Amino acid sequence: MHEVFINYRTGDGDEAANLIDKVLSDRFGDDNVFLAAKSMTPGQPFPRELLRAVRCSSVLLAVIGPNWSLDPRLHGEKDWVRREILEAYELGIHVIPILKGRTTERLKAADLPPELEFLTEAHYLRLDTRDNRADLARIGDELARLVPALKEADMQAAKENDRPAEPGTTTNTARDVYGPSVQAGEVAGDAGNIVKNIHHSDIRDVYGSVNTGKGESHNFFGDGATYFKGDNYGGNNHRFRSPQQDEDDS
Repeated sequence: MHEVFINYRTGDGDEAANLIDKVLSDRFGDDNVFLAAKSMTPGQPFPRELLRAVRCSSVLLAVIGPNWSLDPRLHGEKDWVRREILEAYELGIHVIPILKGRTTERLKAADLPPELEFLTEAHYLRLDTRDNRADLARIGDELARLVPALKEADMQAAKENDRPAEPGTTTNTARDVYGPSVQAGEVAGDAGNIVKNIHHSDIRDVYGSVNTGKGESHNFFGDGATYFKGDNYGGNNHRFRSPQQDEDDS
């Protein structure tokens, strides 16, 4: 069964909820994360399955957007966002508010029904929707710390990544790629606009950075590029000045 239940209000936090679901599912496994839009199958009784999913979880993430506490539905006993949170709280399940965006303020008791005032005292996390990588990683780290099964999933994934590659396979990582990136064995023809006129292993025309063997390949551009590999104890300092104007241009 899943360990994480994602609670959200459609129109206020569904984009963030889907993003959290994708990242956590990639990290911990799809079966460990419940999102109603993804996890429920057609024909299932909606009320029963939602409450069952809450009861089976170890943590409920309540995605809270800028208008969350102002929605009048939150004060109605039949509101599902409210019901899911209260169900988790009454069962002693961890409830973690996730504040969506930089400008969403902490919850205020005056804006909430009395039953939900406990959320104002709950430790919250923030998800910056513009630069979300660090926040998503922190959410995952907190969940791994709270839930043993998720910590185990993290450890298992680390073991899989450390496992030696099978003979004849290649594993590599490409980051911040803009334009074509090709990993291949035998290539006949061109590889995008970078490598042209390939005949077996003979590359005749190259118009960019190419690595045809083992090891890392780094491509630097711009002023003051610095690359370290291994330990560096002395630090590194740069001081940049504007290029001096050529006397002929003055």
